Amino acid sequence: MKVLIDTNVILDALMNRDPWAAAAQELLRYAAMEKVKGFVAASQTTDIFYLLRRAGAEEGSAKEIIKKLTDGVGVSDITPADVQGALASNMPDYEDALLAFCAKRQKAEYIITRNEKDFGRSQVPAISPSAFLEKLSST
Repeated sequence: MKVLIDTNVILDALMNRDPWAAAAQELLRYAAMEKVKGFVAASQTTDIFYLLRRAGAEEGSAKEIIKKLTDGVGVSDITPADVQGALASNMPDYEDALLAFCAKRQKAEYIITRNEKDFGRSQVPAISPSAFLEKLSST
């Protein structure tokens, strides 16, 4: 099963943000063990790096975290068609729209996010990490 993992979920796992950290960390473990095919868009790595640095991580540490993250999940490019689709979409947040178009092109089954309502207009359904893990355990 292929899933795009939203930035907030990645940060929950990396920054141990309660109450969401456990489910986010389990999701990343599943991706690292290839129980699911998790991926992020390349644009997310710059956001994650910036937010880690802003939270106090040293540059070298933030780079190492990104390296470990991308060893465990795939990284998708962002194409001009993704950009144009996101700009023309009726999704109110450009960044979310860009991820939605990337997820669709990559044939993801879900976007894993804590902000499901932000992806309400996405053609790829959004689901929370805990709901996704429950769905996995029931299959």
